[in-house]
Amino acid sequence: MKIAILTSGILPVPAVQGGAVENLIDFYLEYNNLHRLHDITVYSVWHPDVEKHLALKSEVNHYQYINTSTVFAKMKRRLYKFSHSNEYYNYFIEFFFEEACRQIKKEQYDCIILENRPGYTYKLSRRGGTLGKNIVLHLHNDLLNSETPYAQYIYNSLKRVVTVSDYIKQRVETIPNTIPSDTDAKVVTVYNGIYLQHFTKSNSTRLKRKEFGFSEKDFVLAYSGRLNKEKGIAQLIDAMLLLKDLPQIKLMIMGSTFFANATNEDSFVQTLKEKALPIKEQLVFTGFVPYDQVPDYLELADMAVIPSVWAEPFGLTVVEAQAMGLPTIVSNQGGIPEIVNDKCAIIIPTDSHYEENLADAIRQLYHSPQRRAEMAAASLRNAAGYGKERYARDFFKALESKE
Repeated sequence: MKIAILTSGILPVPAVQGGAVENLIDFYLEYNNLHRLHDITVYSVWHPDVEKHLALKSEVNHYQYINTSTVFAKMKRRLYKFSHSNEYYNYFIEFFFEEACRQIKKEQYDCIILENRPGYTYKLSRRGGTLGKNIVLHLHNDLLNSETPYAQYIYNSLKRVVTVSDYIKQRVETIPNTIPSDTDAKVVTVYNGIYLQHFTKSNSTRLKRKEFGFSEKDFVLAYSGRLNKEKGIAQLIDAMLLLKDLPQIKLMIMGSTFFANATNEDSFVQTLKEKALPIKEQLVFTGFVPYDQVPDYLELADMAVIPSVWAEPFGLTVVEAQAMGLPTIVSNQGGIPEIVNDKCAIIIPTDSHYEENLADAIRQLYHSPQRRAEMAAASLRNAAGYGKERYARDFFKALESKE
């Protein structure tokens, strides 16, 4: 097939500035380049670091860039803002969409894949012609449900919805007038994947525990993710306060408020540090950790905790920790329960006793080295099913029409 990929319009592809969605796009493009399945053109915002990227040498994947950073582009964006004040998204995203759309309609594509932008469906389908046909939405977040603007119209206009978990699929099914048998044909779950070879214990540890004030006898928990209320980090610190009688239990908090762009702590992070003062010797805030260094940090840990209190669409950090052979404690939110089992993880309900139950689970594993070893082995087995090759293969299979 001849396929167009319309990205979110925020971060570039290849993922030279990071981004979970952009990395996942890279994974299936890499698979397509290797197996030469389709002729694909990616429409993305431009960034100087993409210029020398090896992915641009592909014969089957092509990259069309919209430079939104020039003075002329900024002027056009401003004009667009004033002349289109009531659009689906903000003017920055809408400007990118219009520029990409002008290029897309010059071609004849068999399929247009929209990455996490259901509103693009509304805009494309209203224009008719080839732009409004064979649209596939790759849905990474809970952005298409009964409360989404024009939800029914968007759903009806889509050929396929590829969701990252059954939780997101069930949210799509809240749209009125969706028939279960039709939904099962239209909405397909393809679980995300990670680069398993990257998340593998190395023969020589690049980081040492003593660099973070940990001893070899300490029992180190790892938290990896953004520092915001939804991720449950405040509840995890509350659980650590309940464990202050066990000073050997330490918590390594990896992350910042928003990726690498957060240079200053916000009030929430300051509140976290104030909350942690009674156990400050048991906590380490590492700040932002570049993605390629995350395995080095995880290798210092004995266990990982993913305490999200919001409905995680998937939970990549869960799979990353398990690929490193770590027992995990997770919440029962969103798609997380779909990607673990009771052999590799303890799943905690986020009820009124959440902090106490987190603390109890941590305490249990601290006192049970045999169970930790069994869970570690189960984590490795479970993570093996979430490689990027499996993800890419299933993604392209989902694009095929069902007769």
